[in-house]
Amino acid sequence: MELRHLRYFLMVAEEQHFTRAAERLNMQQPPLSHQIRLLEEELGFELFRRHPKGAALTAGGAVFVQEAKAILRGVELAAARAARAAQGFEGTLAIGFTSSAAAHPLIPGIIRAYRDAYPDVHLDLREANAAELTEGIDRGTVNVAILRSPVSHPRGVSFFSLLEEEMLLILPVGHALIAGATRDKMPVLDLRSLADEQFILVRRHGAPGMYSDLIEACEQAGFTLKIATEVERMLTNISLVAAGAGVSVVPASMKNFHRESVVYCRIRNARPALVAPITLVSREDSNSPAEKNFLDLAKSFAQQHKADGI
Repeated sequence: MELRHLRYFLMVAEEQHFTRAAERLNMQQPPLSHQIRLLEEELGFELFRRHPKGAALTAGGAVFVQEAKAILRGVELAAARAARAAQGFEGTLAIGFTSSAAAHPLIPGIIRAYRDAYPDVHLDLREANAAELTEGIDRGTVNVAILRSPVSHPRGVSFFSLLEEEMLLILPVGHALIAGATRDKMPVLDLRSLADEQFILVRRHGAPGMYSDLIEACEQAGFTLKIATEVERMLTNISLVAAGAGVSVVPASMKNFHRESVVYCRIRNARPALVAPITLVSREDSNSPAEKNFLDLAKSFAQQHKADGI
């Protein structure tokens, strides 16, 4: 049974006449009658009762009209959905992100803009560290990831820098280095002044680039960085600084966390400069239209963000 047989059948059922149906189908009446006969033979019952004035549906034919219409509607719907999926308007997209990257306003802005533009794409949002997300991209369990510095560069995985932002030092309220600091102006501290401080850092495997840059900058400033403890997430850094367990550095976009308990400071004389990138990660060989749309939107959004100087 072919779809054209169903269309032929429905046209005859609508016209109740083979010749008129053939004219509307732009074909001759004998071939149309032949195709309907083949359909009836396949079904095992007559669809029409032929008479001199035309053709009337049999009981079986009347039921088959509804089924044929449903089949054709289903095919049309499937084709429409497939076309939308081919253009990236439907489907599922697994997006991973690190907590520190998600703290930057660019990231929720990108995700919201994508939801607005492609509301029928289901977003599977996942938080993990950079190492886990990169592995997920490599294995195909994550479509797109947004993280800070890449922890590894597997073959076939693409990395695109969306932007870079300044790293800030965090000290607990009341720390001697910021005595007399006021809330209306962010303090500026020389990196050398931190030589005796105990640092709370994200574990090296979670943020190797920023971790190693800080260590190198401290060595360039003439001291070896002292590590009090290592944690899995940058948000934990801030909480532990608030508890008085040490000092830390975080991207500037995180400066609104625990403002009642910590003070954020700019860092002077750091070589190399301490910056936090936001990196977009995906597979190079992906053929997902939904993924391509997300990558294009994210890059455009970041470009506008930088142009606006936000």
